[in-house]
Amino acid sequence: MSLMNVNIPESLRLRAESLAQADGVTLDQFIATALAEKVAVLDADTYIQKRAARGSREKFERVLAKVPDVEPEAHDRL
Repeated sequence: MSLMNVNIPESLRLRAESLAQADGVTLDQFIATALAEKVAVLDADTYIQKRAARGSREKFERVLAKVPDVEPEAHDRL
């Protein structure tokens, strides 16, 4: 574990403490979880952008052309 000193607005600290208490965790656990969630979101965004860069409209249309042109079954209709 690492120790960090972070300056945050008092109102944010109070709200985070309140949410942590309601969630039954310490403020440290709450902040660590919130940071982990933010990092995961940013990592996912980077991953998706890299995957999108590998794609092409031509490949998409080639795969889409393989889908049969039929009406959906009753349970799949909107």
